[in-house]
Amino acid sequence: LHPEVGVTSTDGACFGRNYFNRASAPDTEDDEFADERAEILAEAAALKKLAADYLHPEVGVTSTDGAAFGRNFFNRASAPEVEDIELANERAAVLAEADALKKLAVDYLHPEVGVTSTDGACFGRNYFNRASAPDTED
Repeated sequence: LHPEVGVTSTDGACFGRNYFNRASAPDTEDDEFADERAEILAEAAALKKLAADYLHPEVGVTSTDGAAFGRNFFNRASAPEVEDIELANERAAVLAEADALKKLAVDYLHPEVGVTSTDGACFGRNYFNRASAPDTED
């Protein structure tokens, strides 16, 4: 199917009627309504673009205007000094301690997870099922 190819005819008896310009055709839309519909559709498209920009900040901003520019807040000459190495090391230690406390809290609150060990020398004895355990009554 190739609708872009026009129809050619050599028969003089071939004819057709225009559906839109015939006398019994339905009334077409007024220019005022058509303009208002176009405005509404343009506003809806703009709102859709704004909603997509809001919901997908990872897309980024594109600009084709050569006069559009911005300054880097962090690398400018008057930017505040960066954090000292001592403070960065202290922050890392505090975060490591908080991570360890979180792991302990999860282990405490979820005893069903169990304990895993990769050390072959790690072992333990069952106090109740050993051979020298005292006999108990059921």
